[in-house]
Amino acid sequence: MNYTIVNLEKKYELELDRIVSEIKKRKAKTVLLQLPDGLKPGGPTISDYLEEKTGVKVSIWLGACFGACDLPNSGVDLVVQFGHAPWK
Repeated sequence: MNYTIVNLEKKYELELDRIVSEIKKRKAKTVLLQLPDGLKPGGPTISDYLEEKTGVKVSIWLGACFGACDLPNSGVDLVVQFGHAPWK
C-alpha cells in the first residue's frame, strides 16, 4: 500500500487537524503515537506529517496496546492513541 496522508485519511478517521491543534495548545515538544497493528505500517507517514506541521519530535510505540488505559511510561509530553472503534 502507498502510505500517504491522503490515502490514510481515506481509510481512517485520523483527525490530524485536531491532533496538530492539541499539540500546539499543550506546547508539547515530544509526542508518542500508539497505533493499532493495522495502522502501524502508516505510522512513519503520520509521524512525518505531525513533525512537519508542528516541529515536535514524534515517536511511535511499537509495543502492544490493549486499550485507552494502556499508557506506556514514556516520559513524553503527549500520548496520542489511535483505536479501531469509537470511544463512548
